[in-house]
Amino acid sequence: MTTVTKAKPAPAPTQAFENAAAQAKEQVEGFVKAGQEQAAKTFEQTASATKEQVEKLSSQLLKISAELQALNKANVEALIQSGSIATQGAEELTREVTAYAQASFDKSVTTGKALLTAKSLKEVVDLQSEYVKASFDAFVAESSRLQGIGTRVATAALTPLKDRVSVTVSTLSKPIAA
Repeated sequence: MTTVTKAKPAPAPTQAFENAAAQAKEQVEGFVKAGQEQAAKTFEQTASATKEQVEKLSSQLLKISAELQALNKANVEALIQSGSIATQGAEELTREVTAYAQASFDKSVTTGKALLTAKSLKEVVDLQSEYVKASFDAFVAESSRLQGIGTRVATAALTPLKDRVSVTVSTLSKPIAA
């Protein structure tokens, strides 16, 4: 006897369409899921890199801030030192000018007394001429001496500032470390 096997009937067209739609849906969901996972991974990498850069930049800014604070402190100390030197120099110049004025006054008093005791007009003229010449010579010598003191004091007072300008320019000219 022969048995006849019946062939399975072909799926209905709607069934094939539903199967294809289900496969397409699975594929789309797989793509969406893979895209979401990749986006999350990229976001995490970007967030991590950004956090590292912010931490690095914050560290650099703190370091720069500390360096600038130390630089400014040293600059203020140099300014104070320069002012102190200038003040001491002004005191020295004041003492020297006062001593010169006192010596000049004493010399004029001595000359005045000598003029009052002069016995002749020639003696008065000679005393007066000697006084003027001596006063002029003393004035020129004292002016040169005071100029030397002034130059020495100015140089000494400006040295700390000049040194700080060099350090400041050098420090501020350096590129920021990456």
